[in-house]
Amino acid sequence: MEIIIQETPALGSIIAARIIAKLVRTRPDCVLGLATGSTPIATYRELVRLHREESLDFSKVTTFNLDEYVGLPPSHPQSYHAFMDEHLFGHINIARENIHIPDGMAADIPAECARYEAAIVAAGGIDLQLLGIGTDGHIGFNEPTSSLASRTRIKTLTEQTRADNARFFEGDLGKVPFHCITMGVGTIMDCRQVLMLAFGANKATALADAVEGPITAMNPASVLQMHPVAKCIIDEPAAAKLQRTAYYRWVYANKPEWQQIH
Repeated sequence: MEIIIQETPALGSIIAARIIAKLVRTRPDCVLGLATGSTPIATYRELVRLHREESLDFSKVTTFNLDEYVGLPPSHPQSYHAFMDEHLFGHINIARENIHIPDGMAADIPAECARYEAAIVAAGGIDLQLLGIGTDGHIGFNEPTSSLASRTRIKTLTEQTRADNARFFEGDLGKVPFHCITMGVGTIMDCRQVLMLAFGANKATALADAVEGPITAMNPASVLQMHPVAKCIIDEPAAAKLQRTAYYRWVYANKPEWQQIH
């Protein structure tokens, strides 16, 4: 796992957007896995800027989102359908038929999960998956104790995750759904490249456990240590509990030219 430490979330988000943009320019028909929540918003903002000011073309790109709440229709302001339209899809030239987000209103949730997995396979797999990390180490909505071989499925959110997400529901915990559809850990590990973002001191413990601790289902993000192409972009507060920050900085500063991020 490559650890890229930046001074601020803004600088980290720009690097993340550059990595994604390079893939889109190199392979215009690439398949992107996308995340929601507050962490990737600045990355999406930079991708929108690159589209508007530098002609970054999303017309052939296909996307799959990590997750969606069960019981929220796409029109609900806190659905991830609405989130993606607000922060990315409504501002770029992506084809609507190429956008895939789990259907949280599906009458048959297990069938919807199987359909979603099949759609990823039919698209040729995900080239790059964007991730955040929860304060308990979850990726997607794969909470601690999730199987590291899991596929897209329904999950029950922990009280910690519901409390963390209450800020999006006017601070009212009672409005936060109890269930979601999420890509599984195994699904994420099948992606050809993983890009995880972590910003803020509240992510420091989970991040340190994921990067430098043992691989364990108690911290699902730790499985990314086994991924062949995983990058983790973090800010200084999120890096505070890492033991080898000097080494991570040295590696990033001394990349060969062909590995550098421009």
